[in-house]
Amino acid sequence: MPAFKRVKNLKIPGVEPPKEICGDPNCPWHGSLRVRGVILEGSVVKANSKRMVVVSHEYLHYDEKYRRYERRRKKIHAHLPDCIKVIPGQRVVIGECRPLSKTVRFVVLGVKGGG
Repeated sequence: MPAFKRVKNLKIPGVEPPKEICGDPNCPWHGSLRVRGVILEGSVVKANSKRMVVVSHEYLHYDEKYRRYERRRKKIHAHLPDCIKVIPGQRVVIGECRPLSKTVRFVVLGVKGGG
């Protein structure tokens, strides 16, 4: 790995590039993975795998019949680059990318709140 590697500008407001530099080809900051589509925020539920985390995304859904909002949540599998460190319970920002495996279609872009 070279001494200095270029950090890409993702142009996503509120997301800072990580301080570490990694050699992961599926890193949106240092590799060749492109982020397109939706940007979501959620909390990390599991971080047991080597490069994958499970993120719980909570959102509101409007019910036409009762004219009220209901809370829903969805568990999303996301790729975790080597340069970003997370623990369960932290809020993260994830972005949609190309399919990386059977269930992984998102990548972690950063930790919310600078932690």
